Amino acid sequence: MKRLLKQAWWLVPSVLAALVFAVPASAGPDNPSAAGLTSPSLLALIGNDDLFSTADLSVVLAPTGSGANGTQHYGPYPSSSSDSGTCGIQDWAQDAFDRHFTVKANGSGGGTVVEQFKDGSFTTNTTASPGACETGSKHGSTIVAGKSGSMHGYFIISNVGSQTSTSPYCNADAMTNDDCDTQTFIDTHFSCSYQVTCQVTTFFFHYAAGDQNLLYHEWKNASDDRGGNSGDIATS
Repeated sequence: MKRLLKQAWWLVPSVLAALVFAVPASAGPDNPSAAGLTSPSLLALIGNDDLFSTADLSVVLAPTGSGANGTQHYGPYPSSSSDSGTCGIQDWAQDAFDRHFTVKANGSGGGTVVEQFKDGSFTTNTTASPGACETGSKHGSTIVAGKSGSMHGYFIISNVGSQTSTSPYCNADAMTNDDCDTQTFIDTHFSCSYQVTCQVTTFFFHYAAGDQNLLYHEWKNASDDRGGNSGDIATS
């Protein structure tokens, strides 16, 4: 208890400073930063973001017409990731989930990868709440450690270039699924360099924590083309 009180004491000025001075940062597992544009025809397939996060995309994204290239599915890869908040001062939670990657070829030597984060859960840290520095919706300011809930979401990674491997492993070079993350899969399966020559163009995450004496218990973290951020997971 003494240790927790000591941690909370030094955290207060940091949180307050962040709320006043920080510029909202990218949030979510793997710290996505949307850049570029997702194909409008692909966005048109997303009728509901929650359903798109958990659906079998090998069917949803399958092209039609003679000679059309099919989709490829990779995973699930059990994974974990720290989760950044909009203030960017400290990760607000630790996530655990299964990664699924669906590859959609464009027929001209390139394509798009949709990464889904399924069957996810999170456990909070003591820090600023994930939406504390959000400016576009109602939110709280802080979260305490030990709150838990469910999460799911997706990345759309556009213009991945030519496919260099069809290995079933997340890390096609080392032939392992250990320490799987977005960069490892993209960089070892495609000719592009993740977050340099190919980037996340659209992302969406939905977190729900139930009651647990929370002031806010639902947080949506999304790129602008999916409506932006809303809500929060916060105790005050």
